[in-house]
Amino acid sequence: MIKYKVLGMHCEDMRFRLNVVKAEPQTKFEIKPEFNRQLKKIKEFPKRRIIEMTVKMIGTETDPKPFDLAIRMVAVFELEEEIWLAEDEKEFVQAATRSAFPYLRSAITNLTATAMINPLILPPLDGATLFHDDQPQA
Repeated sequence: MIKYKVLGMHCEDMRFRLNVVKAEPQTKFEIKPEFNRQLKKIKEFPKRRIIEMTVKMIGTETDPKPFDLAIRMVAVFELEEEIWLAEDEKEFVQAATRSAFPYLRSAITNLTATAMINPLILPPLDGATLFHDDQPQA
């Protein structure tokens, strides 16, 4: 089991835009968030890892949404020991994502509530299953 601690977490970017969408009353919009994750290593600090998670919900002409939303959240972790195996790195990424995802979920709810619309509340999910696997970057 990989041991680590969270050094910090913050949102680097939060965007919200209300869209003017002409729709019939009782129209239901399909809101499908797009999640991405990226792992970054810091050469000067071999035990540090940064996980950047993004969520986007952007409407198009063919798929209108009542609002556009984009959030980029960064979480900084420090490992107890350096990781040498790819399997261990993958295990860490999944565990760290599970730790940080509830905060991204909360940011979505808070941003929509602050915009004075009905808050978008995602169900409690295993955050690690929502992201595609990215390769670590230096």
